[in-house]
Amino acid sequence: MPTQAVIEAVGVGKSFGTFQALSDINLSVGVGEIVTLLGPSGCGKTTLMRLIAGFDTPSVGTISIDGRDCANQPPERRPVNMVFQRYALFPHLDVFDNVAFGLRVRGIPAAEVRARVERMLAIVQLESLAGRGITELSGGQSQRVALARALVNEPKVLLLDEPLAALDLKIRQHMLIEMKRIHAATGATFVYVTHDQDEAMVLSDRVVLMEKGRIVQVAPPREMYSRPASLFAAKFLGETNLFEAIVDKESVESGTARAGFAEFTAAGARFEGFGKGDRVIVSIRPEAFAFSAGPEPAQSVAVTVEESVFMGSRSFYTVRVQNGERVRVQIQNSQARKLPDVGDAATLYWSAEDVIFLRPS
Repeated sequence: MPTQAVIEAVGVGKSFGTFQALSDINLSVGVGEIVTLLGPSGCGKTTLMRLIAGFDTPSVGTISIDGRDCANQPPERRPVNMVFQRYALFPHLDVFDNVAFGLRVRGIPAAEVRARVERMLAIVQLESLAGRGITELSGGQSQRVALARALVNEPKVLLLDEPLAALDLKIRQHMLIEMKRIHAATGATFVYVTHDQDEAMVLSDRVVLMEKGRIVQVAPPREMYSRPASLFAAKFLGETNLFEAIVDKESVESGTARAGFAEFTAAGARFEGFGKGDRVIVSIRPEAFAFSAGPEPAQSVAVTVEESVFMGSRSFYTVRVQNGERVRVQIQNSQARKLPDVGDAATLYWSAEDVIFLRPS
């Protein structure tokens, strides 16, 4: 939990008639953080953002921004600005005047408007395009104008609702890096909504994973990927192999579960909460596996390679174990070693640090 929170949601719920869109939302967002609300369509992430923005009101619970309960504050009175998927730029105004619009509405003196707009255009690297018309901009340039227009008002919080969804892949990847740079330059607090896990991994200080109107896990991206708290989290974030198993050994340091074709030992906190005889789902990411060229390691299994897909720096394999179960494997390619071909017999191994026990859903 952040030490200094700019947003505090406590016991928040939202219903639309008989439909419960959000339930028991408790979330703190720290000053200067980039927090991403992540989840599939319909999970409630946009509804939560609308509650923070003031476009809707909670059915229960409270939302505070900068230490003040904002229950009775309309959107225009809240210290937040929002960037939408469609940027809503004014086509009859040039770049400078689009960015300056909010300041002028507030009656800011002309000299200060010019200074603040020029500074913001420099931050988003559009100072040379200040006089250009909006219709003459690329998608990425339009996105930066929308960011500049929101940030020039110096909001406590910038809300971003899937702002990159309309851009193609290369521009989207570039804009993620740009947004991190702009965030670092302004020190603003970003709350970002997306269903794209790659965006969340690249951009976020913390990810808020949501399912069916509830928060299921809050963690930094690396922790959430390597230590998912639930089967839903393991499946939603990236690719993983899942095996049904039963715990047959346990100690203070580790636990072992037997699946149909091998034993899987998990170390430390990765097996906490499970005891002998419990049914578990074993989760191992494809990149956690490796092919052994020497004696069989402690955790290993004999496999046959069924499929190999070369993708430059990586290769993806589908291998089959004796009982017919298939395993997905991702290997970093290297000219220094030979990897198996389709039809080859091989030994697949893994370590206890890469094994996670999860409860069946």
